[in-house]
Amino acid sequence: MEPLKLGNITLPHKAVFGPMAGFTDAPCRRLMAEHGAGFTVSEMVSSRALVYGDHKTVSLLKAEPNGAPYGVQIFGEVPEIMGQAAAAIEQYQFDFLDINMGCPAPKIVSGGAGSKLMLDPDVCGRIVEQVVQNTSRPVTVKMRKGWDADHITAVECAKACEQAGAVLVAVHARTREQMYTPGIDRSIVRKVKEAVHVPVLGNGDIHTAEDALTMMRETGCDGVMIARAALGDPWLFERVNAAIEGLPAPKEPNLQARMNALRRQVEEMVEQKGEFVAMPQARAQTMHYMKGLKGASALRRYCCELSHLEDIDTLIEAVFDQQRRAADADDNREIPFP
Repeated sequence: MEPLKLGNITLPHKAVFGPMAGFTDAPCRRLMAEHGAGFTVSEMVSSRALVYGDHKTVSLLKAEPNGAPYGVQIFGEVPEIMGQAAAAIEQYQFDFLDINMGCPAPKIVSGGAGSKLMLDPDVCGRIVEQVVQNTSRPVTVKMRKGWDADHITAVECAKACEQAGAVLVAVHARTREQMYTPGIDRSIVRKVKEAVHVPVLGNGDIHTAEDALTMMRETGCDGVMIARAALGDPWLFERVNAAIEGLPAPKEPNLQARMNALRRQVEEMVEQKGEFVAMPQARAQTMHYMKGLKGASALRRYCCELSHLEDIDTLIEAVFDQQRRAADADDNREIPFP
């Protein structure tokens, strides 16, 4: 099986971790890389903020070596400013530069960036061209199927990006109008794969190893990008990689392993950002670890109240207590992650 490459970088695996604003900080990226993500990407950073030297923005870029190639994702709608942003971060340690053409958030698209770019393949190409001219790193692009049902432009945009020098394209198989529902349209990933010569990643609704295999089989794509489904479940990368590589399915983590991962992730967040900043962000991260547990809705309420690092231990105690009580109440019920 041919390895997946980003220009001159060979990825260790074909399942990669997609960027998510508010989630993909350094501790989260480390966790995913440790469990087999082929690469990880920063939270998206404003090209304008980089050009104006915004130090808060720059702090998002810090690379924490984690065993997988690491990319910085930038967004913006003006080709020249995107180029200047690429030049401004050349001094930092990272492996590749990713351009956001997929974010559906109103505050991003209202300025003409993110998935709004899908309305103009020519601008997409010019942005890539400027970024490529101003960085020594490989340049990749994350895009959507299109803007809405009347503007399905992924093929044109991907071709423009490839021509301008992008070395990989990730396609989220929904339009901006669809946001994150309903189901994805894998055929658009196949059309992009058939239209370009660079590697293509399929993205959207990959929750299981079988979902990843289906995406690759039906589209011919070179790998898969997993984002939300891996939150609270970094072991998803191990399962997906094993399936893609034809290896036996790995053993599922037990509850203790899940809670250890949660605690370590939050500890690292506090270490890097301080308790005041980290703990509100940790509420959203910890909620994802409650997936599939007995009494998950009550446990998520605990998550909403986290404000100090020691609160994590109270949460973990509550998790174990809840699972034990569920086991005692009904021995026939399947206890998750035994």
